[in-house]
Amino acid sequence: MTALEHRIPPPIVALCCALLAWLSMIWDLRLDIDTAVVHACGTALAVLGAIVAVRGVRAFQRAATTINPLKPDEASALVEADVYRLSRNPMYLGMALILLGLAVGLARPLALLGPVLFVAWITRFQILPEERILRLKFGAVYDAYCRKVRRWI
Repeated sequence: MTALEHRIPPPIVALCCALLAWLSMIWDLRLDIDTAVVHACGTALAVLGAIVAVRGVRAFQRAATTINPLKPDEASALVEADVYRLSRNPMYLGMALILLGLAVGLARPLALLGPVLFVAWITRFQILPEERILRLKFGAVYDAYCRKVRRWI
């Protein structure tokens, strides 16, 4: 299974999960919920996700460290500012919120598999390996950060 670690870019994983959620329209019945409310909630979640993800990227840029998720060993700084005070993985959290917004907007229970699978995949094949690398690279400083800030939220 380690062969899959840091191999598929997280945005590609997110797109595959979005496609899975969208395909749920074929197999799943739409919940009988007010369409305007569903779309408003879905849109709000997606917009929140986009804001969180963009702020995560900008924090990395300000710290002049790599945002390439396939090369976490190239990290030159441990980012603890901005949204990284709330989540150790705001870029991934943002993508998960966008997927959740899509699932809510579709109003189909099976669509929720998209964000659930995204979180499971990213945790196993992206975040856990990143944490091993960051722990080796930044040592006690990273351990202290992990004690203060949760992995997701």
